[in-house]
Amino acid sequence: MNLSMTRIQAILIKDYKEFSRNYAVSLMVLMPLFLAFLYSKSGSATIATYFLSINIAFSMVTTYVQCCLIAEEKEKNTLRSLMLSPASLGDILIGKSLFVFIITMVIVALIIFIVGYSPANLFILAIALILSTVFYIAIGTLCGLFAKTVMEGSLIILPVILIFSFGPLALALSSSSPISKIAEWLPSSQLVLLAEALEGTYTTMDVIIPMVAIIVWSLVTWIAAGFIYKKRMVD
Repeated sequence: MNLSMTRIQAILIKDYKEFSRNYAVSLMVLMPLFLAFLYSKSGSATIATYFLSINIAFSMVTTYVQCCLIAEEKEKNTLRSLMLSPASLGDILIGKSLFVFIITMVIVALIIFIVGYSPANLFILAIALILSTVFYIAIGTLCGLFAKTVMEGSLIILPVILIFSFGPLALALSSSSPISKIAEWLPSSQLVLLAEALEGTYTTMDVIIPMVAIIVWSLVTWIAAGFIYKKRMVD
């Protein structure tokens, strides 16, 4: 698969322009920052509270913006033209993901600053946050490929926000609860568990298991997104 930095950059710039023109989507990035500000004033200084804001950002910024950018392309009938252009699958997926990746990293960094979170191991946590961003971009891409319009994309994304943003709250339930056992393996929950482990004495497996879980989620979702994308090319 040949990658062209020129094409990737062109898609990146195009997405930035589309994002800046769509105020309904662009204003959404401010919501997690507002929530983080409220949490910072609540006096609750727990890992769960910190990462509630971060996981909401992943759903409401990363997934939502990615979904809407792709859905808008479909609504304007420009995605088909992009698919038939000389740009490769890698060019398109990377180009359409890079802008959202940059926004996500900025928003997450601002949230960490606002809530006053000081990670015990910033390096390991940064890797986990990057991997999580890749996963949520994949979810957004998948949702965008199914949505026909931006409005439809906004509705499709709601279950993602509910499940992945608030799923980790189920960890507070009894460990024998089926809901808790399922929620434990959500990538958002694994991120919380990793952050909690880093605050104490942790083992190598405490780091590897969450990382691998997030990577598996990402791979499966990206494979599904790639399959749907190629299917859309021949529809």
